[in-house]
Amino acid sequence: MKKAAIFIAPGFEEVEALTPADVLKRAGADVELISITEDKNVTGSHGITIVCDRVLEGKTVEEKDILILPGGMPGTKNLQNNHALKNLLIDYNAKKKWIAAICAAPMIPGELGFLKGRKATCYPGYEHHLKEAHHYPVPAITDGHIITGRGVGAAMEFAIEIAANLWGPQKASELRDKMVIPRLSDLQ
Repeated sequence: MKKAAIFIAPGFEEVEALTPADVLKRAGADVELISITEDKNVTGSHGITIVCDRVLEGKTVEEKDILILPGGMPGTKNLQNNHALKNLLIDYNAKKKWIAAICAAPMIPGELGFLKGRKATCYPGYEHHLKEAHHYPVPAITDGHIITGRGVGAAMEFAIEIAANLWGPQKASELRDKMVIPRLSDLQ
């Protein structure tokens, strides 16, 4: 069974956290919502409070197939300033394990130097944080072991991109069909 961790900070973008959680659960993953605060209850940037599965501080994170960073402000800044999460990201990057970030959150791997020379996307206005990445204004893109998404409107494409990387294109296609998600090529 694939395992995913989604890190939740005060001011997170609700749709960008819960869409991948939902899609990955539908795909059969064990998805863990991890609060970076001392409280499992975390309020997002639009006032919606969710109850996470657990807190990060003082506990080890069981090995996951992917670490996911939702955007939102000040959620992204709160994630970026968490030393335990930063160390975990550095470890995953060194091992070339999957890391995914959407909206403003690609600034985190960008500022850590993970995106140098890679294709990436982010919320408009945050491109300068991608640090020597090749920016593409697309809903979601993968380069190597890093997946980035553009913003809240791209949350479903971001989630499907994650599924395609973890299980392959056939599983992503099945999810699209079951969830009635149009393919971008069908819309043109």
